Amino acid sequence: MEKEKKFDRSYLEMAAVWAKNSYCQRRQVGAILVKDRMIISDGYNGTPSGFENVCEDENGVTKPYVLHAEANAITKVAKSSNSSLGATLYVTASPCLECAKLIIQAGITRVVYSEEYRITDGVDLLRRAGIQVEKFE
Repeated sequence: MEKEKKFDRSYLEMAAVWAKNSYCQRRQVGAILVKDRMIISDGYNGTPSGFENVCEDENGVTKPYVLHAEANAITKVAKSSNSSLGATLYVTASPCLECAKLIIQAGITRVVYSEEYRITDGVDLLRRAGIQVEKFE
């Protein structure tokens, strides 16, 4: 149990470092996807490939096409030869409802996050689907 917590801490720290790659001004979020103690994917929030690296409009509102860190990590693993089935997702902020749906469909069985988002719909859906969800203190 203690060893697992040590790995959880390390992977969350990696996700926090990875979040720094985001160009978003309002919130930088990072995600690391781990299976069998191997990182199989990573992601941070930002615009789709080929778009400008500006996440907010002139009023500071997040553009509607900005991808969340979890979505980027899941779609990145989908383009690889790896499978997210049975993996653990480490993310710096609790998943939203849309990302929760992707997490369920990707076969991820555990989600560990460090920051609680004000809306808990995503976490509630993950728990309803039987996915192990943990806030790391």
